[in-house]
Amino acid sequence: MDIFEKCRAYTAAKEAIESGIYPYFIPLNENEGTEVIFQGKRLIMIGSNNYLGLSTHPKVREAAINAVKRFGTSCTGSRFLNGTLALHEQLETELAEWVGKEAALVFSTGMQTNLGAISSLVGRDDVVILDKEDHASIVDGARLGFGKIERFRHNDLEHLERVLRSIPESSGKLLVVDGLFSMEGDLAPLPEMSKLAKKYNARLMVDDAHGMGVMGDGRGTAHHFGVTGDVDLIMSTFSKSFASLGGFIAGDEDTIHYIKHTARALIFSASIPPANAAAALAALHVMKEEPELSRRVRSIADRMRKGYTELGFNIGNSITPVIPIIIGSDELTFATWKMLFDNGVFVNPVISPAVSPGRQLLRTSYMATHTEEQMDQVLESFAKVGKTVGLL
Repeated sequence: MDIFEKCRAYTAAKEAIESGIYPYFIPLNENEGTEVIFQGKRLIMIGSNNYLGLSTHPKVREAAINAVKRFGTSCTGSRFLNGTLALHEQLETELAEWVGKEAALVFSTGMQTNLGAISSLVGRDDVVILDKEDHASIVDGARLGFGKIERFRHNDLEHLERVLRSIPESSGKLLVVDGLFSMEGDLAPLPEMSKLAKKYNARLMVDDAHGMGVMGDGRGTAHHFGVTGDVDLIMSTFSKSFASLGGFIAGDEDTIHYIKHTARALIFSASIPPANAAAALAALHVMKEEPELSRRVRSIADRMRKGYTELGFNIGNSITPVIPIIIGSDELTFATWKMLFDNGVFVNPVISPAVSPGRQLLRTSYMATHTEEQMDQVLESFAKVGKTVGLL
């Protein structure tokens, strides 16, 4: 058996390319934040995680440029050896303060943060408990550990308690959930989850990749619910609101110190380049100095949810700047995406396994820098396309 046989047998993407409805790996010629250019055509971007619009903020750009001038383009080594700058440690100190924890640790990507932190904490006699809608990086981090994996139905507290009750008291337990779920824009019920975690002697880790900068005046979902002290670990990425690349985890000093010295994803990866560290730090400063950006993006989301609902679209349980348009089939999802793209709107089509079968959707997300005119145009395009494809 040739191990490459599966590669030759995989034809779905090639067929989509040939039919003209392939929606992935679109090479953009320019990216101006709320608008992008593709082959000379301008589109309104509602498929980005640039929630605060900071990727084009003058202070963030300037910080990245100055860091390259001062430190060069790369640290050329891991954090463990020659790849730690004073800049990295300053970023960690300020991140810990921002999210209300004793210490923080910066990884090269958000994916590596979850891979490294979860796998280093969950040993052979431990159990990691996951929401069935948790991000793939959480699932993969759990798989890399040597412990047992248990899963519960999405945001189902009753099912979660049954799972926790079934785990032997002698096992170490780590409950890991997204704070803001990235596909359908709903929140984990952290107050109730933290109570269950305490009841069954489990530790609680929140992946706040999409909530940081947006919820809780920018400090994240735990702060939004007022349960920062009840959440043991807070993780986030720099590739969303921080307008950079990388990730971090924050918690008590001893736990972060342990992860720092045992997480293979940290030890055996090069550190984030100076420009990325400087951009993330500058973005954090902007969050502190311009809290209206967080309020603005939530206000825009409120307006768009109202608009989609009035048109008749199914937006699920979203209460955040991530708003799904739930369609329910691969073919109709791709067809709707293509018509919107042709009408000047860039959205993200999402199918299984990223979402459950029957929940295929167009993932829309918004920035604090979107204009009233852009929002009007998006809703007009959705109304037109929705009627054409039979969704309305």
